[in-house]
Amino acid sequence: MNDGPRDGEGSIWNQLRRRKVVQWGIAYAAGAWGLLQGLQFLAGTFGWTSRLLQLGTVAALVGLPIVLVLAWFHGERGEQRVSRVELAIVTLLFVLGGGLFWRFQHATMPVTTAAITTGADVSSGAEMATDSRLSIAVLPFENRSSSQDQALFVDGIHDDILTQLSKVSALKVISRTSVERFRDTDVPIREIARQLGVANILEGGVQRAGDRVRINVQLIDAASDAHVWAETYDRDLTTTDIFAIQSELAAAIAGALRATLTREERGRIDAVPTRSLAAWEAYQLGRQRVARRDSASLDEAEKHFRRAIELDPGFALAHVGLADALTLAIAYSGRPFDSGLAAADAAASKALALDPGLAEAWASKGGIASSRRDYVQAEELLRKAIELNPNYATAHHWLSSALMESGHPQQAIAPAERAVLLDPLSVILQLNLGFAYEVVGRFDDAAARYATAVQLDPGYAVAYGNLAQVNALARNRYVDAVASQQKAVELNPGSPLSHAVLAWLWLDLGEDTRAQEIMDIVLQRWPDSWVSHRLAAIVGDTLGEHAEAERHAAKVLSFDNHDVAALRFLAIGDLRRGTPARARDRYASAMPELFDPAGPRVDTSNANAAVMLAAVLQRTGDTERASGLLDAAEKIVAEMPRLGVGGFATLDASILALRGDQARALAALREAQQAGWRSGWRHVRDNDPTLDSIRGQHEFRAIFADIGRDMARQRAELARRAGARLRQVRSLHAAATSLVGETAAR
Repeated sequence: MNDGPRDGEGSIWNQLRRRKVVQWGIAYAAGAWGLLQGLQFLAGTFGWTSRLLQLGTVAALVGLPIVLVLAWFHGERGEQRVSRVELAIVTLLFVLGGGLFWRFQHATMPVTTAAITTGADVSSGAEMATDSRLSIAVLPFENRSSSQDQALFVDGIHDDILTQLSKVSALKVISRTSVERFRDTDVPIREIARQLGVANILEGGVQRAGDRVRINVQLIDAASDAHVWAETYDRDLTTTDIFAIQSELAAAIAGALRATLTREERGRIDAVPTRSLAAWEAYQLGRQRVARRDSASLDEAEKHFRRAIELDPGFALAHVGLADALTLAIAYSGRPFDSGLAAADAAASKALALDPGLAEAWASKGGIASSRRDYVQAEELLRKAIELNPNYATAHHWLSSALMESGHPQQAIAPAERAVLLDPLSVILQLNLGFAYEVVGRFDDAAARYATAVQLDPGYAVAYGNLAQVNALARNRYVDAVASQQKAVELNPGSPLSHAVLAWLWLDLGEDTRAQEIMDIVLQRWPDSWVSHRLAAIVGDTLGEHAEAERHAAKVLSFDNHDVAALRFLAIGDLRRGTPARARDRYASAMPELFDPAGPRVDTSNANAAVMLAAVLQRTGDTERASGLLDAAEKIVAEMPRLGVGGFATLDASILALRGDQARALAALREAQQAGWRSGWRHVRDNDPTLDSIRGQHEFRAIFADIGRDMARQRAELARRAGARLRQVRSLHAAATSLVGETAAR
């Protein structure tokens, strides 16, 4: 038995080599690295959370000293007996490693929930909206049935009780997305309430056995941990009885909390949405899939909702679900714009015909109107939805989006914050609030929200896309932006928009071949998507292929005749051919608000178009109208940040150049370059007609030479990082191969 080193064995290094501690260590490190790389690949493929990778890394680190101890005692002669000393050391390492593993697990458990309550902790001190109503969170119900197959049924009961409670305007009810994060948790009730921003918690369980269902619930005061109220419901398994239980529950909880129920609210709570249990279950499946917001899940959701409608054509909520899935598929799956919205509108209209008091249906109609850029109607419809159900976080979300898109970004922040209050742990709502912050120039707040979204769901592609956006547009960090966007593509390969954004980043970096390769893939896979043709128009414009740019821009306008980028490319072609009147007519048809006799109506959504139209009108001789557009745009620019997705970029330079103030125009352009503006810089340098008067100036060329050098530096950094990672993988592979060969030779 070999319990330790013997005298005369030489240096410690020689002892380690002879006992094969070094070889075992290298082999273990190479194997662990390969395993973690494989785990990372699988996590990206299947959308697993980063927690699995973190725990795997900790486990690998815990295992290393154990392997080294085994090598020390057995590496020299391969003895199989275990000495007391060895056993004691290995046992101690196991205990220490287990303690470290346990501590890490519990220390990181709240990372997806702690400090993300109402957003106050990640908003850089920004004030959030508040809600003084009585508040409650309904935790996921425990499945107490003998079969785990009943989990979907239990989740459906939980979801419907949440929906019923949300109809009580006197209550603030936390949405399902946030409470779902506390499924099977050992986080104390008081801590859950703190993270969700509520005073009361409802918890319970559901047991389904044959044709009977039992639901146990209890209401807890979070501050005192006291049980305020509890009840058990035993009923036959029919939709009538299920919805009756939910109605009774909602009324009882409202009474326990002393919340007033209006007659209209009582009527909505008592309504039975469907009498088909199968239709109800199909609807619940659809709702779960829609929440993912990726192309594959939306396709599945559509099938489930259509199945629910087939089983019960009078199920209004199923029509709402179908409308929402179809609308979202336009952005996330590349569904054709016109036909997709038409089908969604028909489904939402059917839902309203079946139930005119259904808040979700009004919200769906509002979202569709917003997609059609009818923002006045969208705001009206969405506010109607909020009036019917102030707890419907989606309506607040879509209202904030409509306000941003209509050129009222400051007004959009309050509903975005309200949505987060109602669903604080929702990835979608965190991203929407981050976007609202980014549009008004609160870039640190925006980045914090995007980072929170990644923490909440490391497998959600859009969160990485938003991080890429703020890093590229607001921070001039294209190296980080490319990495994030590549992750977004990896996680959601069925999204044309994810591919297109990556191509745009490569285009700004000067990696034209890569951008063209992605463009070809996008055009081939999604030939009927506006995203594909807008990408092709941008690539064509940047690379000087003007005919191609115009052809694809015209295709974009066939999807959406208000698209600012497509109108710009076609107008540039008109100016290049000496037909500015044709360009003017395009704008008059697409944006009549810019030709209002009382004065052009310019806001953040059309300021860029207004300046481009001014350049067109100057060519037609209509200098008075052009001057009015420039004056109106200048006022809007004063309210906008320069950088970010809602930034004016170089619009101030364009206004000054069109007015003939070349010195100030060049100074503004230099200011933009120094601030970090880069997005679309090659178009501005080569093709932007608003800057024609300064394009020949030495300072103009110097500014873009500096930008070119900066982008070359970032390209080199990307290449360096990629090379370093490749060398690291090759080095580990070589070490493992060498060790295997050495072992085989012996």
